[in-house]
Amino acid sequence: MNELLPCKYYHVVFTLPHELNSLVMGNRKPLFNLLFEASAYTLNVFARDRKYMDAQIGIISVLHTWGQQLNFHPHVHCIVTGSGWQHNNKRWVAGKKCRYKTLFPVDAMVEVYRARFLRRLTELKNAGEINLSEAMKINWYNFTQTLKHKDWVVYAKEPFGGAAQVVEYLARYTHKVAISNNRIKHVEDNGTVTFDYKDYADQGKVKPMTLPPLEFIRRFEQHILPKYFCKIRSYGLYGNHKRHTRLNMILKVLGLPQHPTPSHVPWYIKFMQRYGSDPLLCPCCKKAKVVLVQVVYNRRQLVKKE
Repeated sequence: MNELLPCKYYHVVFTLPHELNSLVMGNRKPLFNLLFEASAYTLNVFARDRKYMDAQIGIISVLHTWGQQLNFHPHVHCIVTGSGWQHNNKRWVAGKKCRYKTLFPVDAMVEVYRARFLRRLTELKNAGEINLSEAMKINWYNFTQTLKHKDWVVYAKEPFGGAAQVVEYLARYTHKVAISNNRIKHVEDNGTVTFDYKDYADQGKVKPMTLPPLEFIRRFEQHILPKYFCKIRSYGLYGNHKRHTRLNMILKVLGLPQHPTPSHVPWYIKFMQRYGSDPLLCPCCKKAKVVLVQVVYNRRQLVKKE
């Protein structure tokens, strides 16, 4: 809430054709990075175009890899500011409305997004930064030509109703996993899992799906991200470097109150707020506080650290 700007926010989703699924599965880190880069590039191209805004916008992107049936479906949700900052004129400008009340024309975004992704994909292939089967190396040209004629879905929604709705939406998606507990309805003794899913091909009706244990685990593990991979990224006005200073500069020009300086809340305070108990309190006497005196490693742990 402390970093929201005085403007409308738009929701744009960038997806990949299913033909890319196996390639992405075998090259998760470089191609997830490419998905982030191509989607942000597309939004920035239109934001800098004089026909639409001619300004720098703010983007917050969140990676999702699953569909309702736990199938592999990598896509990026982007929250985009409906206004931008013109550095040359020191001016805060609003984007021009276009068809369907989306910030930028969707069909044009599809063209730019597809071209950028395929160009960078070929560059990664030529640089040897992605793993390819021998068959795919031989048929690379035909494979990319097929992708050029596929529908690359870019889904743009109408602007959010207000600041609270933006924050609520982001909070719902940022740390979500492939399936939440409330969707799992039953687990049999043999491990068979039954869960609910929305069938968007049938007007979003909620239906049950039952999977054997190994198939459920196979689908779930597809969505475990590479180690240390960052699934939430920010660009433009929300870029990490000097973000607080940059946002406050915009507010100052607009004559609005400055954002407060972010405060650091210790982990045990967050724990108490969430669970209602003090993690440092002795579990036996409930009076004394636990104090870290020393960390002792056994011999095996020391060998691993070295």
